[in-house]
Amino acid sequence: MTTIWRERLAAWRWPGLAFFRLRLFFRGVFLLLAVATVAIALSVLQDEKELSHRSYREGFAKTMGQVAAQLRHPAGQLALLNPPAPAASGPSAAVHPLVLPFSALDFDDHNKVEQAVEMAGCTRQYPGDAALCVALGSNPWAGGFVYVVGHAPSPPPVAHETGEHDLSLSSRLRVDVSLRGRRYAWIAPFEPEPATAVNVLRGRLTGFAEDADGNVLTRPVRDFRGWLWQGGPCLDDGKAPEACERRAFFSVRLPVELLHEDVVISPHPVWPPADMNRIDVRVQWLAPGDAAPLFDSARPGATAPFSLADLGAQLLPGETLQLRKLDGKAAEPLATIKGAAPAVPPTSGWVPQAVNDFLGYAVRGLLRRLPVQDQDVPIEATETIRTAAGSYELHGFGDERSANRALALVATRVSWFVVAMLLALALAWGAIEWTIIRRITMLTKRSRAATAALTADGDGSRRWSTLDVADLRGPDELGVLASNLAELMQRVDESMRRERLRAEREKDQWMAVGHEIMSPLQSLIALHGAPDDASRRYILRMQQAIRVLYGSASPSEAFESTTLQLATLDLDAFLAEVAANAPHAGIADVRYEGPGEPVVVRADEYPLEDVITHVLQNAQRHRRADTPVTMRLRVDEARAIVELHNEGDAIPPELIDRIFEYGVSGAHEGVGEAQAPQRGQGLFVAKTYMAKMGGTVTAENVAGGVTIVLTLPRVAG
Repeated sequence: MTTIWRERLAAWRWPGLAFFRLRLFFRGVFLLLAVATVAIALSVLQDEKELSHRSYREGFAKTMGQVAAQLRHPAGQLALLNPPAPAASGPSAAVHPLVLPFSALDFDDHNKVEQAVEMAGCTRQYPGDAALCVALGSNPWAGGFVYVVGHAPSPPPVAHETGEHDLSLSSRLRVDVSLRGRRYAWIAPFEPEPATAVNVLRGRLTGFAEDADGNVLTRPVRDFRGWLWQGGPCLDDGKAPEACERRAFFSVRLPVELLHEDVVISPHPVWPPADMNRIDVRVQWLAPGDAAPLFDSARPGATAPFSLADLGAQLLPGETLQLRKLDGKAAEPLATIKGAAPAVPPTSGWVPQAVNDFLGYAVRGLLRRLPVQDQDVPIEATETIRTAAGSYELHGFGDERSANRALALVATRVSWFVVAMLLALALAWGAIEWTIIRRITMLTKRSRAATAALTADGDGSRRWSTLDVADLRGPDELGVLASNLAELMQRVDESMRRERLRAEREKDQWMAVGHEIMSPLQSLIALHGAPDDASRRYILRMQQAIRVLYGSASPSEAFESTTLQLATLDLDAFLAEVAANAPHAGIADVRYEGPGEPVVVRADEYPLEDVITHVLQNAQRHRRADTPVTMRLRVDEARAIVELHNEGDAIPPELIDRIFEYGVSGAHEGVGEAQAPQRGQGLFVAKTYMAKMGGTVTAENVAGGVTIVLTLPRVAG
C-alpha cells in the first residue's frame, strides 16, 4: 500500500512552469493582439469623433448664416410674409395669392414688374417655360388688389375688334377668383397698341366681368387693368417669324370687392387677410375659339415658389429652426422647420440586414459614450432678420446626433474590418485551443490519472511499451504526454488480455454450474413430484432458471433470450397463493388485498412468480423493521394493476429510472457478512419478464415508502 501511494504522489508531482508555457504563450499572444486591435480602433474613433463634432459646430454656424442671408433677400422675406399654411382638406387646382415684400406692383411697366416678381421669387414654374405669380401688396392702403403676373409661350395673339361682343374670336386671358363663398370671373381680350420696336407686341387686356350665370357683361370693369407684351426670339424652329411662338408676358391688377371692403370699412384693417390661403385663383391664356388653353394655372407639374419649409433641405437630421416675430408679444413661433429624417443606410448584398443593423446600433452606442470637448455645451445659434414688415428672430438648435450618425455610417463600414480582424484572431485562437491545447491538456490529465490509478504487476515488475518516445521526452506537455501514453498503452493491453481470460473462465463456470445442478434437480423433482407437495413449485422454478442460464454468455443475455409460454391465469388467486407461500421464501408479513373475484390475464406462471418474488425480496431488504409488505390488486377496463408497497427510505431521484437496469442496485446498506452483496439482477429480471408478457413495471416514491407497480393486459373472462 505504501508503494502504491508513493507512485501516485510521484505521478502528480508539480510539473513546474514549463508544463504550462505553451498555453500561457499562445493565450497571451492572442489576448494581446485582440486588446491592441480594439485599442487602436477606439483611439481612431475617439479622434474622428472629436474632429466630427468640431466640424459639425462650424458647419451649423455656417448654415445659420446662410439661412439668415437667404431670409434677408426679397425671396426670403416673401417666405417670412407667407408662413406655411395648413394643408387643404382636398385636392385643388387653384393658386393662392402670396403677400409681396413690396407695398404694390408697378404693373403698367413691363421691366419693373418682371424684375419685382423675379426678385421676390413669387412665381410658380410650369413645364414648357411658363410661370405665374399671384400676389397681394404688403400695404393695405394700396386698394386691396390682387396682382396676376406671368408668362407663357404663345403664337401671335389675335386682337379683339372694337364693338365685337363675341370675345371668343380673340386671344384672351381668363381669371377666376373664389373667396368666402363668392366667385369673381373676368375675361380680358387682347387689344393691341402701336408697336414701339421690331418683333415686340404690346397691348391692353381689357377686363369684362362674368355674372353668376356665366354671361359676359358688355361694359368693361373700370378698375381691371392689364397689359400683355410679346417679343423675343422664336421658341419653335421652322416657322416664319411672324407666325412663330414667342414669350407672352402679362400683368394684371384684379379689383376684388371683398378685399377692398375689408380695407375701407375698418380704420385698422387686418392685412394680409386671415383667410388668404383660401383665396383660390385660376388663370388661363386662351387662343381664339374653344381650343385647349395655351396656358392653365391648374396644369399639373408646377413648382411652388420658395417657402420656409424649403429651409429644411439645408438642415441635417435632428436640427431645428424656429422663427418668431419680434412684436413684443409672447406668441407661438411663426414656423418650426426640422431637418429631414435620417436616410436609410444602403443595404449590403453579402451581410444580413439584421447583423448590419445590430452593428450600427452598437457603433452609435459606443460613439455616444466617447467623451469629446464641449460635449455638454448646447449647439444653438440666434440671428435677427429685419425687414420692412417687421423684425424676426431665427433660432437654430443643433443636434450632436447628426454628427454621430454621419460618423456612425462610416464607422460601421470600417468596423467590419475590425470585426474581421477580431474574428480571424478568435478563429486562430479557437483552432489552436480546440485542436492542439485542448486535446493535449485532456490527454495529459487523463493519461496521468490513468497511470496513477493502475497498479503494478503481481511480481512488481514493469514492462515498457515498444513505442519509441525518446525524442519526445521532456519537461513540457508533449514530453509528459509521450511518457505517460507509452506506459498507459502497455497497461491497457495487459488489462484487456486479463479481462478476456476472466470472461472465458466465467462462461465456462456458468456452463459447469448449469450442468452439475441439472442432475440433482431431476432427482428432486422425482422425489417431490406430487401436485400437493409444497416443494414442487420451487424445484420447477429452479429448473427453469438453470435452463435459462445454461450455456449463455452472460446472465443478462440469458434472460433477454428466454421464450415464455403464455396462458390464461387467474391473477387474484395467483397473488393470494404467492402471498401465502411468501414465508417459505423468507419474506414474512406479506399482506394481500384483492377484489375477491377472478381477474384473468395472459402470463407464464413461473416467470410471473419470479417477478413477484424478486420485487418482494427487494421490498424485504428496504422496508423498516416490523412493517408489512402490502400487495394490492386493482383493475380497470383494460389492465390489471398490482401494487407492492413497503415503508422505508425513498429511492434516490438519480436511480429511480435506472434500478431496473442490469447491475444497478441501491441496497448498499444491506451488505454484510451474513448477507451476500446485491448484483442488481432481480429487478432487471422482473422488467424483462414483464415486457415479454406484454406488461410493465415501474417504481414510485410515495409518502412513507416506495411502491412498485406491475401492469398486465386483461383477458375477457
